Parts: sequence; C-alpha cells; structure tokens
Amino acid sequence: MATNPPSAPRRFPPLEPARMTEAQRQAAAAMMDSRKSLDGPFSGMLRSPDLGDRLQRVGHYVRFMSPVPESVREIAILLTARHWSAQFEWHAHRKLAEAAGIAPAVCEAIARGERPAGLDAAHAAGYDFAASLLATGQVDDGAFDAVVREFGEAGAADLIGTVGYYTTVSFFLNVDRFPVPGGGAPLAPLGRQ
Repeated sequence: MATNPPSAPRRFPPLEPARMTEAQRQAAAAMMDSRKSLDGPFSGMLRSPDLGDRLQRVGHYVRFMSPVPESVREIAILLTARHWSAQFEWHAHRKLAEAAGIAPAVCEAIARGERPAGLDAAHAAGYDFAASLLATGQVDDGAFDAVVREFGEAGAADLIGTVGYYTTVSFFLNVDRFPVPGGGAPLAPLGRQ
C-alpha cells in the first residue's frame, strides 16, 4: 500500500473564506455549525461542496445521533482509522475513545492490529462486526446476530454507516496527506499489500 512521505505537502490546504465559492461558504458554514472546525477531512470535502455538505450531515448523525453507544462507535471508528492508517482520525478518535470509557489497552491492541482482550458482549459485537466488514466487506451470521442482539437491526445499519463514513473520511485524509496532529508519531501501515 502506498504511503505518503511525512514531509509531503497537503493537497487540500485550507481554503481562505474570501476565495471560496458561495456553495463552499454555505457548506463551510454547515460544517462549522456541526463541528466547530474545518480541520481534518473537511478542507478536502469543501472542494466538492455538495458532496462535502452531504457527508458532514452523515458524519454528524453517526457521531452524535446514532443510538449505538458512543464507546462502541468509537471502537468502530478506531478500527476504520487504523485499517486505513488515517493518522489524524486515529489520533483524534483515540482521545475520544478513551474519554468515552475505552481502556488505553484496547486502543493499543487496535493500534497493533490485534483483537483486544476482555471486551464485554456489546463491545465485542461492535468490534467483530466492524473488523469483519473492514477485512472482507461482509459479516458472517454470528457477527451480524451479535450486533442485532445488542443494538437491533438499526444498530447494524448504523455500524455499517459508521465504517463507511469513516472510510471516506480516511480516504480524504490520506489523499490530502493530512499530518499527524501535534507532530505525534505516525502509525505504520498494517501488513497489507
């Protein structure tokens, strides 16, 4: 898998408001209302403001409104960021995962590409579902049934949407060459071709 050199310049640097089109200004305003920032993937999304606006609304739902518990969503987000080695998303959501009650050891296991030990039934269901979806594009009956038992069919749909949205976010970040926040240590890509 191709990786960007650490010193490579960003491809989607922040847009100056005075240089934005009207559609970009409207999309940026919606992003600021929802996120309070145009950092991370949003600079890239603004290059296609109609797409960016739709994506940020999906992101707002999966991050803030989904009935899947926040800690389970954060595990799915961490798995997705780690799968794609999306530096910004990994570092940002690791903090959010720990704030949501995920143990640092769980985050460390995900960083190493390992299944964390000691997950309860809800977190194990979310982990297995998201990990399978990322690895194969599918989930087996056991992973599906476990998520439905814990969160209902709506929860299964929301976890698919969470992994899908954060895959798109990871792609925006990786194509942009968005740096590790605060100059932190970058994640090495996992052993994929």
